[in-house]
This record gives sequence, C-alpha cells and structure tokens, in this order.
Amino acid sequence: MILYGLKTCDTCRKAAKALEAAGHAVTFRDVRAEPLSGAEIATFLAAFGDRLVNRSSTTWRGLDEAERARPAAELLAAHPALMKRPVLVEGEKITLGWDKAAQGLWL
Repeated sequence: MILYGLKTCDTCRKAAKALEAAGHAVTFRDVRAEPLSGAEIATFLAAFGDRLVNRSSTTWRGLDEAERARPAAELLAAHPALMKRPVLVEGEKITLGWDKAAQGLWL
C-alpha cells in the first residue's frame, strides 16, 4: 500500500498509524520530496476529478487568480502541496482522504 501525502500532514500521519496498526504494510510517499509523475496525476484526476485539488489549503489561498485558473494537472505538478490527502493506493483500490468511508474500506 502506498500513502501519498505530506510528512507534515497530521491526517496523513494518523492514517499511516491506523493502517499499520491494522496490519497494512504502508509505504509513505511525501509528494513534496518526491513529486507525482504526470501519469500519477492523470490517474488520480481520473479517479477523483477536481476533488483532488485542496481549495481550502494555505497553498491555494496564496495563489493569484491566474494561477488558480490553470488546469488541475498543471497546478498539482507545480504545487504538490495542493493535493488533497492522503491518497491511498493498493492494487486497483484507491481512495482520497481519511474520512469514515475511507477508514471503513481499509480498516
């Protein structure tokens, strides 16, 4: 299982801890340190659409209107911290966020 997120994200750390406690072998991938490839961004956008862009983040609030108008794939490539997180991937199974629905699928 791969958890895509940020090392500094409390939600990502909580998710990793809970998944490991449930017996999952979790590989944590910090998208700032190791940015997503174009193919990964395309896969995530196909699965989640514009929900993948975290429009309530500090990074988003710091962007000007011209930057915000860019396509989601370009935004995520230029600003990895804009990705809503965590994204969890295991085989064909993929989820976004760490809400009760996502927890129910993994724990």
